Amino acid sequence: MAGDFIPHQDGAFLEWSKTLVTYTVDHMSSFNIQESVLIPIQTRLTAYEKAYTKAAHPNRGKVDVFSKNETRNALKAALRLFIKAYLNYNPVISDTDKEAMGLPLHNTVRTKIPAPSTFPELEVKNPVIRQITVRYKDSKSDKRGKPHGVHGIELRWSFLEYDPASVNELSHSAFSTASPYTFTFNEIDRGKTVYICPRWENNKGEKGPWGIIIKAIVP
Repeated sequence: MAGDFIPHQDGAFLEWSKTLVTYTVDHMSSFNIQESVLIPIQTRLTAYEKAYTKAAHPNRGKVDVFSKNETRNALKAALRLFIKAYLNYNPVISDTDKEAMGLPLHNTVRTKIPAPSTFPELEVKNPVIRQITVRYKDSKSDKRGKPHGVHGIELRWSFLEYDPASVNELSHSAFSTASPYTFTFNEIDRGKTVYICPRWENNKGEKGPWGIIIKAIVP
């Protein structure tokens, strides 16, 4: 649906779901949410993550893709109901909490937030094997993190054996609402070159311009 706050890309949806569920679990008591409410959602999240990993494998089959789509749809439906029933209008949940969970803010006074006009700059850290961590800041700021009015960052990426001419050559996507973001790879990916390109996104799903494509070696 247009203007949906739930990410459309499979990888971005997985990261968004993990962020929301983890944050809710950590604040379960203060949000007045019972553990029994979260267990079915955690189960669906685990099922989707496993199915997503299988479907992303080069030797995937039609059954793997079908399972990924089915578990995604089940998780998405469960999260929509949970958000509507327990998060959107929960009086103890602040706007800061909602931003941390990747949820839109329901303001009583409508304020137009323009599409981002700047782009993110990335700093790569890879102190752990099979992981690449990127910290980000706005191109117009010296401080790390997102600029005002930005909901999160899209990170388009791919393994390539050559320098890409444009972001259109990067086929994978991840989404983050808080810096830093960590990519986790498989053992077989060690030594490969990964190219990453970022752009900002506001709460309405409007995108900013792409930043500079960077490259890193998977440790």
